[in-house]
Formats: sequence, structure tokens, C-alpha cells
Amino acid sequence: MVIDLDFEEIKRIAYDEAKTLGLKDYELYYMQESSMSAEALKDEISSFSSSVSGGVNFRCIVEGRMGYASTEMLAEKEIRSIVRRAAANAAVIESDNPVRIFEGSKKYESVNSPKFVMPEASQLKDGVLELQRATYACSEYVTEGTQSGMGAFKVKIGICNSCGLELENETGAGYSYVESVVKKEDETDSAGDFCDGIDKKDAAQLPEKATKKALEKLGASEIESGNYDVVFSGKCMSMLLSAFASVFSAKAAQCGLSLLRGKEGEKIASECVTLTDDPMRNGAMMQTSFDGEGVATYRKNVIEKGVLKTLLYDLTTSAKEGKESTGNGQRGGYSSPIAISPYNFYINAGNVCKESLFRAVSDGLYITSLKGLHAGVDPSTGDFSLESAGFLIKGKEKGKAIKSFTIAGNFFDLLKRIEALSDDVYFGLSAGFTVFGSPDVCVRGISVAGK
Repeated sequence: MVIDLDFEEIKRIAYDEAKTLGLKDYELYYMQESSMSAEALKDEISSFSSSVSGGVNFRCIVEGRMGYASTEMLAEKEIRSIVRRAAANAAVIESDNPVRIFEGSKKYESVNSPKFVMPEASQLKDGVLELQRATYACSEYVTEGTQSGMGAFKVKIGICNSCGLELENETGAGYSYVESVVKKEDETDSAGDFCDGIDKKDAAQLPEKATKKALEKLGASEIESGNYDVVFSGKCMSMLLSAFASVFSAKAAQCGLSLLRGKEGEKIASECVTLTDDPMRNGAMMQTSFDGEGVATYRKNVIEKGVLKTLLYDLTTSAKEGKESTGNGQRGGYSSPIAISPYNFYINAGNVCKESLFRAVSDGLYITSLKGLHAGVDPSTGDFSLESAGFLIKGKEKGKAIKSFTIAGNFFDLLKRIEALSDDVYFGLSAGFTVFGSPDVCVRGISVAGK
């Protein structure tokens, strides 16, 4: 377990070993992460965890091939060992992909999120117990299975290389959630809600929101099969975007796994759709000014008014196309390979309220739940078939709850058929530096398999 990284000493040792081996192009990447979480069931803490971890990764180029090695053991002998292992690994790499140790971008944006301070363990434990008490107090129908949780994590990342590049970022985030289970007569259902951070003022709204959602689902009925006009909630649309995010990767396109290959500059969505990737989105807790290769990150419209402006590139995929990296070569951990991922990836808000979308549909469905996104989507074709639930839209208003129906369609076709978007954007929980968002969206003629 890493308690504190004396990175300057690690750097000195690694660079010295690289010089001994005659290496000219190399990079050292390090990550240190601390995390803490607490959960409660009934009126007691059901789980608590706290950890500190980290490590370093060394990359080098030998005869045009990139070799890697990493370790969480920070003794001098091990640091020298990963340098030698990386050089040896380069010799057996068979890939002909272009490789590069990055010399640095001309400009790096400033991270604007406030400095994150890890909470005390007692703060989390007291917080989740308070959420539990508040949730049970919301309704006489709240029952066993109801749970609350809070968590926080902090990460420190640095990168330096033989080109003289030296970058460092320290950031963190917290979260709170409630899953309210309700039972009325013989029917049971549940719903959850969450917020960024562990601030009592924000978290205090979760019990009522989650319980209200759960109670709304009681008495849900089934619907007939057919084609329906649909409003996807921002949560569900952001989940679809997450499931198909890989289609915007230049690597997927170059490997023939995305239908967007060769489509940059072409219209691929409705004119009302603008899809943005913003690593420094205002209000986002997790921000970074550089990616896992040291390339500067920046805000970009991937789709602008329906037109595909750019795919997401790292250094390797951009070199193949003769383009610049978009700064999307992320690392999931210190030992992880470079992988193309977005940051704050969201469909921009429209200019009408949610109720206006209901009025536009008149009679249709409001989809608030999707299941089976891993098994029910095929990013290579865009096809999806997903178990769903939500509410009827009847007489231009949100109606009774409905359940147990399946929606089917194609993601690329859906993008073209979006008619309107609500004026607020829902953002999910972040996974590292990546988070997905969307407003509610109105789409005509979705295929539904019901009873």
C-alpha cells in the first residue's frame, strides 16, 4: 500500500536507470488514490471501507516499439526493475502502430473545481444514518431493503518524460445516494436518487425524491405492443449515450467497430443535437487539464447542430489520420493502457421545459428506466433492445406508471429522429474523469414490445 509518493526520488532513480540502458524516449506516470465509503441498512452501518493505493508506470520506445511496465512497490530495486522490464517488453511488441513520447502542448487550461478535502470517517457514518432516518420518515410505506450511502475519493496524478514535460493534477469528488423501497399491500417497488458531494443541504433532498419516485411506480400496468412517440428522461438518454460512447472513438472507427468511420463533416443527427465533450465543465468535481499521454484537454463539440465535427483521438489514432490528438487518451489506473474516453460527455440542453415535451407527444410514453444495457446494445451496428419502464403520456400530461415493456431501435437512427430537448441536463455519477449527461429528449415512432 502506498502511503505517500516521494515522486522526485522515484523520478531520479527511473531516469538514472534509463540513462544506464541508453534509453532516449521514455515517460514516467504515477497515480495515488484514497477512497472512503459508508452504507447503511435499516438503522445501522452495513459496510464501511477506507483505502489508499497507488503506483507508477514506465513507458519507453525501443526501435520504434513502445514497452510498458508498472509497480506499486516503490523500493529502488523495483523502480529500476520496471525500467528494465519496459525496455525488454518493447522488444517483443509486434504492433506497427505509430508511437510517441509527447513533448507537451502549447497551452494547458486551468482546472476550476475547488480543492477537494476528504471527509472524516465519522462524517460519512453519521451522514448515511441521517439519510436512513429521513427516508423512513418520508412515508409509512418505506420498508426493509431501503439503503443509503456516501463516499468520497481523491486522486493525485503526475506525468513526466524525457522531453522535459512535467504535469500534475490533484482532484477528488464525493457522492450521496438513497435507494427507497416501498411496500403497499402486496406490492413492492423501489427507486433511487443521488447527488454529487456529501453536503448535508444537498443530500437532505434525496430521501423525499427517492421515496416519491418509488411510490409513483406502485400500481404500474402493462401496455400493448406498437410504435409509440417517446420522451426519454435525461437519465435514460445519458445511459444510452454511455452504452454507445465507444462509437465516437477513433480507434473503434479505425478497427471497423463504428459506423462513424469516415463520417466527420457529415450530418449524423437532428439539427437540434449538439454533443459536447468538456473536461473542465463548470460545476464538475472531477477535472483534468491533461490526458494520460500529457496532451492538453479542451472543450469540443463532437456533434454540432447534427454534424459530426470530430471523433475522439489519442496520439496513436491521430497519427494514423494525420491529425492532432483531441486529448482523450485516458488511463483508468496507473497500470492501465491508454484508452480513448470522453470526459463530461453530454447532449446540450434545448429550449423547452419537460412539460412542453409531454404536450408535443400528446399520447405516448415517458421512459424513466432502462435495464440490460450491456447485453442489449451492439455499438458496432447501433442496434438496441432494452427492458424498460416509465409512465404513459396521456392527454399531453404524465400519466400512470407502466412496466415490463421492451424498446428496440438503432442509436444512429434515434439521433436523427430527436425532435426536441428539455432545457435542463441530467448528469450521472462520474467514473473517474468520465460522466455522461443529457436533457429529456422527444423521439417519434419507437418500437415497443408490451403484453
